[in-house]
Amino acid sequence: MMSMLSAGSLILGLVAWILPIINLNRYRDDNHENKRWVVLVIISLSACAISLCFQIFYHHHLVKIEEWSTLMDTAGAVAFVSSVLLIITILLNAATLLVYQKQDAK
Repeated sequence: MMSMLSAGSLILGLVAWILPIINLNRYRDDNHENKRWVVLVIISLSACAISLCFQIFYHHHLVKIEEWSTLMDTAGAVAFVSSVLLIITILLNAATLLVYQKQDAK
C-alpha cells in the first residue's frame, strides 16, 4: 500500500504540469475564451502539493520501519525532484496567470 504513494506522487506531479500546459494551449486555440482557467491553476497547485505530501508520507513510513538504507539512497534524489516539480509548477502557473491577466486587462 505504501508503495502506491510513489506512483500517486508521480501521477499527481504530471497532472500539476499538464494542466497549465492545457490552459496555455486553450488560450492560444480558443481565441482567449477560457473562463475556467483559474480552476485549472488551483487544481494544478493542489496536485503539486498533494504529490509532495505523498513523498513526505512515504519517507515517514520508511523512518517508521527503520529502512535507513533506502532513505539514504533516495533522500537526495527526492529532494531534487521535489524542488524541480515545485519550481516548474509555479513557473507554468505563473505564465498562465500572466497570459490571462493581460487578456483580462484588455
